[in-house]
Amino acid sequence: MITLAIAGKPNCGKSTFFRAATLAQAEIANYPFTTIDANHGVAYVRTACPCQEMGVPCGNCQDGVRFIPVGLIDVAGLVPEAHMGRGLGNQFLDNLRQADAILQIVDASGATDAEGNPVEIGSRDPVKDIEFLQYEMSMWMYGILSRNWAKLLRQAQSKNFSLVSAIAEVFAGLGITFEHVRDAVEATDVDLRTAGEEDLIRFCRELMAISKPMLIVGNKADQAPEACLDRLKAHDVIFASAAGELALRMAAEGKFIRYLPGDQGFTVNPDANLSAAQRAGLQKVADFMQRFGGTGVQKALDTAVFNLLDLIVVFPVEDENKLTDGRGRVLPDAYLMKRGSTPRDLAYQVHTEIGEGFLYAIDARTKMRIKDSQELKNGDIIKIVSVRK
Repeated sequence: MITLAIAGKPNCGKSTFFRAATLAQAEIANYPFTTIDANHGVAYVRTACPCQEMGVPCGNCQDGVRFIPVGLIDVAGLVPEAHMGRGLGNQFLDNLRQADAILQIVDASGATDAEGNPVEIGSRDPVKDIEFLQYEMSMWMYGILSRNWAKLLRQAQSKNFSLVSAIAEVFAGLGITFEHVRDAVEATDVDLRTAGEEDLIRFCRELMAISKPMLIVGNKADQAPEACLDRLKAHDVIFASAAGELALRMAAEGKFIRYLPGDQGFTVNPDANLSAAQRAGLQKVADFMQRFGGTGVQKALDTAVFNLLDLIVVFPVEDENKLTDGRGRVLPDAYLMKRGSTPRDLAYQVHTEIGEGFLYAIDARTKMRIKDSQELKNGDIIKIVSVRK
């Protein structure tokens, strides 16, 4: 399963975002380090289900909207000098090992200082929080590399020794590959064998950006002064109100409103017994959604998976005519796959043995056989024909 991590300084709304995205219980309070141990949950990315287009209602979607699970980790807040062990820094950074991408939650309202303590709204420049997290993560990676650097340079004197491969091995526990290291070297044009401290820090910053891509989410945007929003707009930020999303999901769960995560609005059920205060609160959320095109929570999840990680959705079936699996279930599975994946890649993702016995694939829309090297498209419905079941 794809895993996203929620990162940021204390008290920026990470746990509210986590609870809104997962409806899992997470302590929420207005003081630093509410989260000590990482919270793990399941969130969902939103995509169109092909069942309506194909005229075969599947029962796995809601009004043609399909939700696909992804892992979500809410880790302890990060403070300045966390890479040196300050605060819960080592624990925080260690929790990022399993993340495929990071959602950096920033307090867009400027109402918390660098340590996460409450201050007057607008008194903190939220752009500083973007820069500090990226710096801390880069320095954390540099710390790992520097502890191994002397040994690597000695080994590099040997003939046929690959420094790129060796660095990839050092960072293997972070999910960093040879390709990540190679691409970081090319992007920075650093000669690793002669690199000094500044070069290695620059290299680690690029390696972090490539291996742990990051999406910036300006949370608490519903409370943010225009000056804070304007400064963040220059940094490709998704504005969000995690508190608003949580309120909507709780209201939808209670049947007070009709709302699907990612909708740009919601409808209050006619028979909903809501107080004047509750209606006023929902109206504030509605006003925010009208301005920003939603609460931003689902948009952040979807953007991280489909844009940042560049994944597509593919639907495997066993019967290309009825679009069912072996048990007669219509479009039961939806797989997230890297763009550029092939039918053979899909076969392996369904099951290793099916991949090993792969013969060919059929496009369920055209009913035509497709090559094993053909690039799959988002929304494809594919039958895999294999010598193994």
